[in-house]
Amino acid sequence: MILQRNQRLVMIRSAHIDTFARDHLPTSEQMPDFLFNLPELNYPDRLNCVGAFVDDWVASGNGARECLIAPGQRLSYAELAERVNRIANVLTRDLGMVPGQRVLLRGPNSPMMVATYFAVIKAGGIVVATMPLLRAKEIAFPLSKAKIGLALCDVRLADEMEKAKALAPELARVVYWGGDSAGNLESLMKKPGYELFRACDTASDDVCLIAFTSGTTGVPKGTMHYHRDMLAVCDTFGKYVLRAKRNERFIGSPPIAFTFGLGGLVLFPLRVGAAAILLEKASPEDLLPAIESFGATICFTAPTAYRSMLGKLANHDLASLRKCVSAGETLPAATFEAWLKATGIRIIDGLGSTEMLHVFIGSPEEEMRPGATGKPVPGYEARVVDADGRDVAAGKPGRLAARGPTGCRYLGDKRQAEYVRHGWNFTGDTYIKDADGYFHYQARSDDMIISAGYNIAGPEVEAVLLTHPAVAECGVVGAPDDERGQIVKAYVVLRQGFAGDAALTRTLQDFVKATVAPYKYPRAIEYVSSLPRTETGKLQRFELRRRATESAGSRLAS
Repeated sequence: MILQRNQRLVMIRSAHIDTFARDHLPTSEQMPDFLFNLPELNYPDRLNCVGAFVDDWVASGNGARECLIAPGQRLSYAELAERVNRIANVLTRDLGMVPGQRVLLRGPNSPMMVATYFAVIKAGGIVVATMPLLRAKEIAFPLSKAKIGLALCDVRLADEMEKAKALAPELARVVYWGGDSAGNLESLMKKPGYELFRACDTASDDVCLIAFTSGTTGVPKGTMHYHRDMLAVCDTFGKYVLRAKRNERFIGSPPIAFTFGLGGLVLFPLRVGAAAILLEKASPEDLLPAIESFGATICFTAPTAYRSMLGKLANHDLASLRKCVSAGETLPAATFEAWLKATGIRIIDGLGSTEMLHVFIGSPEEEMRPGATGKPVPGYEARVVDADGRDVAAGKPGRLAARGPTGCRYLGDKRQAEYVRHGWNFTGDTYIKDADGYFHYQARSDDMIISAGYNIAGPEVEAVLLTHPAVAECGVVGAPDDERGQIVKAYVVLRQGFAGDAALTRTLQDFVKATVAPYKYPRAIEYVSSLPRTETGKLQRFELRRRATESAGSRLAS
């Protein structure tokens, strides 16, 4: 095993002229340990990752293979390569981008979004991609935090982009694609000689991506990833857990601005020469017909989407589908078992984080167990530890710590010291490791509800409530209580035909008592029309905790 504590055993010469990202990396003492314990992870010192995803396929005679598929549009690997080259020339010749410069990307999942992504990286720049639904204030935060002077944006998102530009003086220029304006990106790309571009001679440990966390726990954090990291997630989870083939067609719902979507819909398929189906709208109602019409074979989406699709499967032919991956939040055993019964497919659950770039705990489908996340992905190690960092016994809850070829590097953020301790990445999750080495999710470490001395995991109660026919969605948090310290409070979205009255509340409470230890039942249930979620679909429990605290305060004041 090769273990690196510092950024590199020997610092490699960076290609970055703009050194902002490297200057704001954590110190060597704050870095996690990095493991390179598989032969696939021994990358060369000079590496531009776009070669492995695009150019190498063209050079090996596979340029005609289908690469990106979207409604009304298809690109081969050769066509994507030319589009990437043209945009890279625009960036460097027309827009003055230099290696190391950050470029904001803004657009829905589309071939153009992928092309701009790779063009920035190929030219030596650093991608900062944002979710399409973000508002101006949310866009302005990464603009200011990462000191971004240039943005490429879908013209349909211009309104919020222009408002963000007014809020962030760092942003000097926005170039739009789509539409018919004279200065749009497509018009610049048409210049003669722009079809070829030599990749920037970047180091394998040059930063190529700053991915901002989704904000489920408050202020977003910028996580920095190297060229080698983009390959490492493919050569670990992609190779040993997903095990995709060249004839696959990937599809899914997460935005590629979210690292779950980046891996599932761009990196994993292109690493093996497969094709990606890109949908601008990918709700469960959109995903099912798209799987059928495009012949998708691998699907990436969240547990709530799989649950929602269950009732609609009879109306669609999913014969092409052979693998399903779930991440973003815990996969309830009930959803796993119902999907298996309906489709014959065992969903691959995975735990990943923006800090780690992608999934680091997850097992191949034949090894999956209902209710378990899985085992550490080859190339990674994971432990369950107590507050002092000591391993806890099998079957006992504790804090999850992990390390591998990827790890947390926050952009100039004091919270690095909270996430990385003694070389390990502490993800903020509470887990149990069983005697067979499987990891079982309990809660976010700050989602543990302590009520009258009992430790109660909110997601466990959620999983029970979700099996009741009246419950469409739910979120469970601790609410302040004078007598018990906290009580379990459930926010419930009901299915059509059910009324949120006192009788149903008693029914749901009794249902939980009959399913898990009685002390875990929700002493308060509030019926809501929707739950607060990030654009990537993650439940914002911190927002539910805020509501619960305010509600308790109002009750006590009255």
